[in-house]
Amino acid sequence: MRKEYDYLIVGSGLFGSVFAHEATKCGKKCLLIDKRSHPGGNVFCENIDGINVHQYGAHIFHTNDKQIWDYVNSFVEFNRYTNSPMANYKGQLYNLPFNMNTFYQLWGVKTPEEAKEKIQSQIDQAQITAPSNLQEQALSLVGSDIFEKLIKGYTEKQWGRPATELPAFIIKRLPIRFTYDNNYFNDKYQGIPIGGYNKLTDALLEGSEVRLDTDYFQDRNHWDNLADQVVFTGHIDQFYDYRFGRLEYRSLRFEHQVMDQENHQGNAVINYTEREVPYTRIIEHKHFEFGTQPKTVVTKEFPEDWTPEKEAYYPINDQRNNELFAKYKSLGQTQDNVIFGGRLATYQYYDMHQVIGAALKAVNVHFNPPIQPKSTI
Repeated sequence: MRKEYDYLIVGSGLFGSVFAHEATKCGKKCLLIDKRSHPGGNVFCENIDGINVHQYGAHIFHTNDKQIWDYVNSFVEFNRYTNSPMANYKGQLYNLPFNMNTFYQLWGVKTPEEAKEKIQSQIDQAQITAPSNLQEQALSLVGSDIFEKLIKGYTEKQWGRPATELPAFIIKRLPIRFTYDNNYFNDKYQGIPIGGYNKLTDALLEGSEVRLDTDYFQDRNHWDNLADQVVFTGHIDQFYDYRFGRLEYRSLRFEHQVMDQENHQGNAVINYTEREVPYTRIIEHKHFEFGTQPKTVVTKEFPEDWTPEKEAYYPINDQRNNELFAKYKSLGQTQDNVIFGGRLATYQYYDMHQVIGAALKAVNVHFNPPIQPKSTI
C-alpha cells in the first residue's frame, strides 16, 4: 500500500530543507516536521524593527566552493558582507584574525619581521616541545601575549573548563597573517542573504508540506507510517533511545536587546576575551546588512553547560563521545529506510556550506546510486 508521502523529513534546518527541495524537484512528496515554532533551524531570523536578527547566533556564509555559492544565490541574492570581528580585552580593542593590525595594537610593531621576532621570542620563552593541553599548545604556537589576551578567557568560557584541562587537539593550528588584513575568512565567497536567511529556507521549502511545533518522538510510529523513507536530522542517540548513552554538547544562551540608538558598537561582532566577562561576544545584527534603521538590536552570547532541555550547539568530540557516536553510526548504517544528516545526526560541527554540500551529496547518492557490478556467479 502506497504511503501518503515519499519522505518524512525530521527537522527543517539546512540539511532537511535542501534535501526536501531536491526531492521535490524529482517529483517526490515531502513532509517536514519540526519541534520548533519556525522553520530554518539555527539560521532562522526574526525581523525586529526592520532588522533581521540572527536568533541563534551570527551566521555568516562563506565557502570556496563556487557550485555551493551559485546554489544558494539561485534562491536569494547575497550581499558583500565581509566578517571582520574585533576583540575586546579589558577595554582594549584588537583586530581579528591575528594579523599585522593586531600585532601593532599589541606591541607597536609595524613590519612582518618585527612581528615574527616578537612571536618567536615568546614561543622560545615558553619552552614547550610536547604540548599536553590547550594552553601549552597555544603557547607553543603564538606565545604568551596573544594567548593571554585573545585566546585563554574566550576559550575557557566557550568550553566551561580551564585551558589546562582542555585537550591540545582543539587548537590544531592558529592562523597568523603577516599582512594588514582583517578579513576573518580566507574563503573566496562570503556574504549574508539580502533580506535574511528566511528567504533562503522559505525558497528551499517551497513545494513541501511543513508542520511546526511537532515533536517526532511524541508519536514516532504515526510519523514513520506516513512515508516510505525518513530523513532524520535530530539527535542520533535519541533516535536509538540512548541505547549506548547520551552524547555530550556545549550549549548557548542568547540575550537580545532592542536599543534606541542608531549604532551601538560600530561592528557586527565583537568578542569579549577576558574570563571575567560572562558572555563571549556581542552581535549587532544591522551591520550584517549595512542597516541604517533608527534603532539597533544587539545580542549577548553566553556559553552554557548542555542539558537535554537546551539546544545542543557544539559536540564535545573527545575520545569518549567519539567512540559512543561510532556505535550509533554503525547502527544507522544498517537502516536502509533512514537517511541521517546534519550536525546532530552526524555529531559534527558544520559550517553552513558544509551542511548544504552534505545534503546535496546525500541526494545525489540516494537518487543516483552507483551501479552495482553484475554477478559473475
